[in-house]
Amino acid sequence: MSPLALGALASLAAGLATGVGALPVLLRWQPSPRATDGMLGFAAGVMLAATFFSLLLPAIAAGGPWRAVAGFLLGVALLVVADRLTPHLHFLHGREGPGSRLRKVWLFAFAVTIHNFPEGLAVGVGFGAGDVAGALALAIGIGLQNMPEGLAVALPLVGEGYSRTKAFLIATATGLAEPLAGLLGAAAVTAAAGILPYALAFAAGAMLYVISDEIIPESHRRGHEFWATGGLVLGFVVMMLLDTLLG
Repeated sequence: MSPLALGALASLAAGLATGVGALPVLLRWQPSPRATDGMLGFAAGVMLAATFFSLLLPAIAAGGPWRAVAGFLLGVALLVVADRLTPHLHFLHGREGPGSRLRKVWLFAFAVTIHNFPEGLAVGVGFGAGDVAGALALAIGIGLQNMPEGLAVALPLVGEGYSRTKAFLIATATGLAEPLAGLLGAAAVTAAAGILPYALAFAAGAMLYVISDEIIPESHRRGHEFWATGGLVLGFVVMMLLDTLLG
């Protein structure tokens, strides 16, 4: 199978894990805020380890530190611009970006799309580079961290008055940004192998911005910092093991 197809399929599977995480909404099971914040911390830990072990270290190995720095800063810059120029909604942060008359659900979908794009891009770049084992480990890690995020998407929608079925479907649909980004990342690296270190570091920068700007603040907002930090440590260890044992 071609790297393009592998990147698209793996990022699709990782994106659909968002729907798996939202399944408790259909089953009418609602975790406590403490458990939810711990799971968000786990997601942050997985992404943090992936940023270093799966993306930055290979970027430095492929192109040296300066190319990695350039790609990393570009990834951060793109997310900063997207965050400022795209109207979107976080249920805990409120509205961000320019004003908009769009319904809340669409503003929320934009926020999750900004969030998920670098994850799919990272998986696609990995497969496009030909490192199937490393990219597979990354896809598994991203899928694991997408599960608590899926639940974090669905629960506020139910609280906003959406039916459980509709909240589940919307949460699942938000993961579909990942295969699009995965296809883009795989295509870019396949077409021009020289951009590999930049692309890996770019995905790392974008992911680190999301971790610091969104996930960690949300997991600490309700006073459960201890459980969120414990989840982060666990997620970091899980992703580190996935990358070193499978990658």
